Amino acid sequence: MAEKGQQKSQIKSRERVSQRGEVFTAEREVNAMLDLVADECIRPDSRFLEPACGDGNFLSAILGRKLSFLVKKYGKSPRDFEKYSILAIGSLYGIDIMNDNVLACRERLYSLWDKQYTAVCRKNASSRAREATQFIISRNIICGNALTLMCVDDSGNDTPSPIVFSEWALIDPIHMQRTDYTMAGLLASEGGLFGRGGGIADEGGTFLKRYVTHYKKVQEDGEQSVSERL
Repeated sequence: MAEKGQQKSQIKSRERVSQRGEVFTAEREVNAMLDLVADECIRPDSRFLEPACGDGNFLSAILGRKLSFLVKKYGKSPRDFEKYSILAIGSLYGIDIMNDNVLACRERLYSLWDKQYTAVCRKNASSRAREATQFIISRNIICGNALTLMCVDDSGNDTPSPIVFSEWALIDPIHMQRTDYTMAGLLASEGGLFGRGGGIADEGGTFLKRYVTHYKKVQEDGEQSVSERL
């Protein structure tokens, strides 16, 4: 990331521009576009998908807005900030065909979240909450091809595995529900994960897995075997 006050380059190399058409959106344009949906950018459960996320210019800006809102609302309530900041992380989705971009985007989002989380929660900060956040980010930021809807290998070639996204929803004060769907199924459905309804009906996409657990333990259940019907 560029230092404060410096303009981040919009390209990494001419070769990448030539081969992948990779050009990053400048910060000024990012914020101008987000200002058009400013109210949605502060809702912790309002979902955003960036199908060519790069290293996270849009997603990190959205997360920054969500976290700033949560600090104002729950800055004196560490438990509430923890819970809703994890929900905010779960609302952001990204796909990029370049593996280095995906890794950079994941790290960027986590670092932004952890800095604010540590500042608000201090001695109440939890290693489990950090692990849960990292797990959610690993599920939400995918190395894949947004055109074919398939995951890709390190060379950017399609693999046999479809892109799968998880819906993360708080269903009571402490429990979070994870529901997995193929992206192809979600895009074929009406509404779906990124639709106006804000939720997913079982018929909206190919259902793979669902479980409910404490919001700080999603990574523990997530590491168990998954029966996926592809």
